[in-house]
Amino acid sequence: MVYHIKTDAEDNSYLEVELSDFDLVRDPFLNKGMAFNEQERHDFGLYGILPTHIATIEEQLIRSYNTFKSKNSALEQYIYLRDLQNSNETLFYKLLTEYVTEIMPIVYTPTVGAGCQRFSHVYRRPRGLFIAYPHQDRIDDILSLSRLDHIEVIVVSDGERILGLGDQGAGGMGIPIGKLALYSGCAGIHPDTTLAILLDAGTDNPELLNDPLYIGWHHPRIRGQDYDDFVDAFVTAVKKRFPKVLLQWEDFAQTNANPLLDRYRDQLCTFNDDIQGTAAIALATVLAAINANASTIAEQKIVMVGPGSAGCGIAMLLKQAMMDGGLTEAQARSKFFFVGRHGLLLDDSPYVKDFQKPLLQSRDCIYAWQVADKNSISLEEVVIHVRPTILIGVSGQPGVFSEAVIRAMASGVERPIILPLSNPTHRCEGIPADILKWTDNRALIGTGSPFPDVMKNGQLYRIDQTNNAYIFPGIGLGVITVGASRITERMFMVAAKTLAACSPARFDPSANLLPPLTKIREVSFEVAVAVAECAMAEGLAKPILIEELTQKIHAKMWTPAYLPYKKATD
Repeated sequence: MVYHIKTDAEDNSYLEVELSDFDLVRDPFLNKGMAFNEQERHDFGLYGILPTHIATIEEQLIRSYNTFKSKNSALEQYIYLRDLQNSNETLFYKLLTEYVTEIMPIVYTPTVGAGCQRFSHVYRRPRGLFIAYPHQDRIDDILSLSRLDHIEVIVVSDGERILGLGDQGAGGMGIPIGKLALYSGCAGIHPDTTLAILLDAGTDNPELLNDPLYIGWHHPRIRGQDYDDFVDAFVTAVKKRFPKVLLQWEDFAQTNANPLLDRYRDQLCTFNDDIQGTAAIALATVLAAINANASTIAEQKIVMVGPGSAGCGIAMLLKQAMMDGGLTEAQARSKFFFVGRHGLLLDDSPYVKDFQKPLLQSRDCIYAWQVADKNSISLEEVVIHVRPTILIGVSGQPGVFSEAVIRAMASGVERPIILPLSNPTHRCEGIPADILKWTDNRALIGTGSPFPDVMKNGQLYRIDQTNNAYIFPGIGLGVITVGASRITERMFMVAAKTLAACSPARFDPSANLLPPLTKIREVSFEVAVAVAECAMAEGLAKPILIEELTQKIHAKMWTPAYLPYKKATD
């Protein structure tokens, strides 16, 4: 390490730093810009390198925010923020935490999608690690860098299923970078203990393969045993180098996401955010909406549009919540209806995948339905016959929540719960303003992407964004604080229920389902405590008293601020 955290005689923290002059200001974590004080400028040889004025971080914050706001597009704002992160991480996180509502949609969904698409063309300087298939015999060496000695959280992607945009190859690195920004900004996990990794297994995107500026491996994606061996070599190296690390899988294609999770979930502390994190935020939003409706989870009937890994992950957690609420497995299963590209998916439908089977209805359930073609039952027909209380979309099909579908649903339930969750914004199944109009402002809505406020009953109303950022940063904070050896499904259930308990609608049924993003660090703390307690109860972490636990979690939450520097001595 090029720095060490120390405390002085008065128990004040400072950094003992080995770098000086240009090397110091080029280090994104250590750089303070013009905020280096007079003594630091003398000790580290910064005279002449920096302008004369000594700035405060508050002055830098104003300058950075003004620059951010001056950009002409969301993509330009994204590029600016990436440059700021690569030059001064403390200031970047100060900006993110102070203006989280404005900046989160830029550093993550929806703008990160455009950032991934343009990644090769806006690439500036290294961040994270690119591990390419041709270099799989060098993974141990790649991970051996001394700067990585304190890594606690890794987010990894292979870039094959970036949001709803498909294969972005090496450009998918934007996703791990963005996720880790939320770990640090939303839960205070120190950025210097996080690592973004892109497994470059090639790409099947012809635009990238034909682009001379593409930064990844110019080769079709490897498949089958070659791919499995590549990922296994990576996981083996990670377990050896970082035996206590939290490894998060992100934006892997459906064909790989579930098998990878199943293969490695009992080998190290790991989870898939697209499957499990999405399920938890969806459940939390549903629980908050059910509370606002003065109903119970056991009374719900759910239509899921999109039977992929995310949709099935949501349904599995909802089904478990129903069983926790007193239903049998068979009773809970009867509450779900999946609609795919070819209509209602039944257990005897063609091309049913193994992970879908535990959730599908039998053909007997549609025996009495009056439909044109029982082998191709549309979403509208499903809604008319099921009369669902909840409609969830994870299909990536914009507009599939049509006026006819929404009006049919609203005719059968007083306050329909409607969650169009697909990202980015242009892939969303329905527009909140339209859904409110078609339901006479009765719908309870949560979206995957951010949407502008709307007028509802004569007042400006915030659209709840069911963003995974309410869930995964707190889970990560909890498990690394207590050193949990594994992440379990029960932890996601606990996280969802904890978030639901933070819902403003808990006390006012007309209020929002989720807290504002300005409360995200408080939410992450509550989730972290609950998940850490769950880990200890499941025997996956050493038990400690709740008072000690809360103190440890508070202490773990880094706040972006400059510490004093002292020159390291030999």
